[in-house]
Amino acid sequence: MADFLTEKVPERPAAILGAGTMGSRIALMLATRGGTVRLFDRQEETTRKAIAYVGQHLPDVVASVEGGKAGHVDIATTLEDAVKDAWLVIEALPEKQDLKTDIFGQLDQLAPADAILATNSSSFPSSQIVGKVTKKNRVLNTHFMMPPEKRAVELMSCGETDTALMEDLARYFSEVGLSPYIARKESIGFIENRIWAAIKREALCVAAEGVADPETIDRLYCETQGTTAGPFRLMDQVGLDIVLQIEEHYAAAFPHLPEAPRTLLRRMIAEHRLGVKSGRGFYDYSKATS
Repeated sequence: MADFLTEKVPERPAAILGAGTMGSRIALMLATRGGTVRLFDRQEETTRKAIAYVGQHLPDVVASVEGGKAGHVDIATTLEDAVKDAWLVIEALPEKQDLKTDIFGQLDQLAPADAILATNSSSFPSSQIVGKVTKKNRVLNTHFMMPPEKRAVELMSCGETDTALMEDLARYFSEVGLSPYIARKESIGFIENRIWAAIKREALCVAAEGVADPETIDRLYCETQGTTAGPFRLMDQVGLDIVLQIEEHYAAAFPHLPEAPRTLLRRMIAEHRLGVKSGRGFYDYSKATS
């Protein structure tokens, strides 16, 4: 596998399925060592914005990577074109298990036999979406944080992933300026997200119980933890609908979790308070001074 990464990566493209916030940022990082990256998304406007984002930020990110060299990010118009000759395919689609399962079934048939198939899902371990895959030893989770701002990426086996493949892929991620961490066993939420989920869940409990309002909790959290944004500000950035989806997924796996955080989130969403993207969440973003 090491020889494959050394000899084939420069000659073959990587493919990203989904050109949204995460897909565009993953493409940006994979284009820092002179390689070719193909982006595929059925929404033309989303793809256009992704290409513009990469073009704007690639020079600065390349300069921050040792041995960096600007690569190419191209648009693929079909799934078949996206994965043709690809050595790595990363799925960054919405967090819907049926969608991911179907896509990986298609990738099993369409992608080259030696291509690594990865999902960026933070909610679903890859073991839950490989039902239609015949060669499961090449499937894994590669959960990226928010490159280029945060460059951590967690790798987790589907249960049958080739260990050498994971280790070599981690080395490749290091070469493109990322910081890889390998989970030793399957874990819903991986490492960082599992810890973060507990923090935001307890913050929601404190607010739901009326102990303190979100702004007070955020101010105290920032002062004591040395961060620039507290749990509620960060949840607003993610989108409260997404936060609820993730929390419901945890609750399905761990029935003992408290209901109050989900009740509060459902009430917010019913009022169309989704966070930054709707102009209002725990904070009001409709004013320039917010």
